[in-house]
Amino acid sequence: MWKVQLFKLNYDEQEVQAVCEVLRSAWITMGPKTEEFERAFAAHLGADSRATAVANGTAALHLALLALGVGPGDEVIVPSLTFVADLNTVMLVGAKPVLADCTSLSDWNMDPADIERKVTPRTKAVMIVHYAGYPCAMDRILAVCDRHRLPLIEDCAHAPGAKYRGRSLGTFGAFGCFSFFTNKNLSVGEGGMVVSQYDEGDREIRYLRSHGMTALTLDRHLGRSISYDVIRPGLNYRIDEMRAALGVVQLAKLPNAQQRRAAIVARYTKELAGIAGLMIPFASGCDDIEPAYHIFPVLLPVDCHRSQVIASLKAEGVQSSIHYPACQDFSAYCKLQLGETPIACEITHRELTLPLYPTMTDGEVDIVIGAFTKALEKGRA
Repeated sequence: MWKVQLFKLNYDEQEVQAVCEVLRSAWITMGPKTEEFERAFAAHLGADSRATAVANGTAALHLALLALGVGPGDEVIVPSLTFVADLNTVMLVGAKPVLADCTSLSDWNMDPADIERKVTPRTKAVMIVHYAGYPCAMDRILAVCDRHRLPLIEDCAHAPGAKYRGRSLGTFGAFGCFSFFTNKNLSVGEGGMVVSQYDEGDREIRYLRSHGMTALTLDRHLGRSISYDVIRPGLNYRIDEMRAALGVVQLAKLPNAQQRRAAIVARYTKELAGIAGLMIPFASGCDDIEPAYHIFPVLLPVDCHRSQVIASLKAEGVQSSIHYPACQDFSAYCKLQLGETPIACEITHRELTLPLYPTMTDGEVDIVIGAFTKALEKGRA
């Protein structure tokens, strides 16, 4: 159906062999391959990172909130422009999400000034998202958190491999939470990682990940333990060995894949820059950041009908998407008073995401550019 999909897996025989090796080992629950993935991911991030693999990115966020003791009566400041998992996890621990606005129509990350405006005596934590893989203004956000003594959770679902002033995203806050969902830069289907810079934080996440147990099934299998204690109530948010094996391979591919993503984004930006009324966020660039280029979002002209643009692209065989619908419009949240975010609300109604993946050919990029240019004309008609 699609000439150019929104996303394609960067998979080859390496991933096939990695999974086959796990199956032949006859150990498929969390075990040595998971430990290898955790060590490799922590080394990739650098600093003093401790990495704990979990079932998915939402689980990572949930565990971070639980580890920080966020609960009923608390507030957590979250982005208005984000996937609903941020709000869902805050609500599920009994707290209230408070939305912070984007910085501007050209910088879609959270506005540090609006974060500070939204702080109240009930604020327990700040949760940020590095939208599209572009780092937030970490110096200013950390200053806000320091002034108010608030822990920071980094939602790095878009940003594995991205850096701010030479330091990996996910290593600035109390916890960094990563997603390895199918369409992410590092893809294993379902999977995630919680990163901490401190032994205490990592230990708490590991207890929460696996029922609060002091020993795992692998420990008993290897004779390292005959029983276990339960330190605290926990969950089953473990990853399995097949996905961990995929993660090891995908992590090794990540640097080259990021370079290709960067080249595609540069070409898109150059070819689309002259279109009247079209805005490309983060296009000005900055020497202090190394983006992950997770998606390629654009802000459609004010006089353009997005639904017509999407339909026109589809007719040309080009898949597109929206990142993201406004959380305030969802049935679960539309009656809640979550905070005014006018910039984010405008973005959510004009944003469109074009195809981007590391195996995308120059010919496919040309197809998208041509189809999108034509679609804009129809959308304005």
